[in-house]
Amino acid sequence: MPQARKRTRNYDPAKIRAAVLGQFGHVRQAVGSLTPEQLARPTRLGDWTVRELAAHVAMAVETVSRSLDHEEPARPELALLDWPAATAARAADIDDGTRRLAAAHPDLGALYAETAERLAHRLADAPGSRVLATRTGAMTLADHLVTRTVELVVHTDDLNAAVPGLDIPVERQALAACTRLLADALAVKAPGGSTEVRVPPFAVVQCVEGPRHTRGTPPHVVETDPLTWIRLATGRLDWAQALRDAQVSAGGERADLSPHLPIMG
Repeated sequence: MPQARKRTRNYDPAKIRAAVLGQFGHVRQAVGSLTPEQLARPTRLGDWTVRELAAHVAMAVETVSRSLDHEEPARPELALLDWPAATAARAADIDDGTRRLAAAHPDLGALYAETAERLAHRLADAPGSRVLATRTGAMTLADHLVTRTVELVVHTDDLNAAVPGLDIPVERQALAACTRLLADALAVKAPGGSTEVRVPPFAVVQCVEGPRHTRGTPPHVVETDPLTWIRLATGRLDWAQALRDAQVSAGGERADLSPHLPIMG
């Protein structure tokens, strides 16, 4: 069983639920406005079209309702901080499921309406401690909902990048949770205390092996904004390119994060 090597931060369950519902609502509204030509546009995710990307967002959210429909496992098996690294093993399965879902649901509006209705209904009385048998591993509903903020924020950004002028808004709480989980996952992947990674206003973590900083200004500091960090952590943006474009500031010999990126693909 994977074990996180860092204490997981606390997330407010009510705020996370509201963030997931709110962000899915934003995506639903935007997807409903897309033309057939826009749905056929390419995305930065291999050969997925916007239609397939939109179907994937619905599939990612539907995992909450589907898992709540199944029998509850005896105990959680997957720690929240181990989830980002665990997703890579399911890449082929996710791709296949996304293509099948997009083909089976030409009416994305109906798919999103059904997904939203089921999600709201199933979350109404489900406790955060309820264990879900997700495909990545058994985890609590509360933890799984935090992972859904990552799916929603990352793919909202993918949709905005694919369709000029789309500009889907991002819920602040969803952006905060996504940023924090991916920053904490970096500290798990590259444990240590020699480098401080700052993603204001949401996260500060220490990572990378070497002399631990204890007081004053750390000698090795990386700082960037939330969306840039999320793009780096998920492989949407190359570290060297981010430095060239001044999207990241990095000072000190241990401030090169490229060996540890991406956190998830």
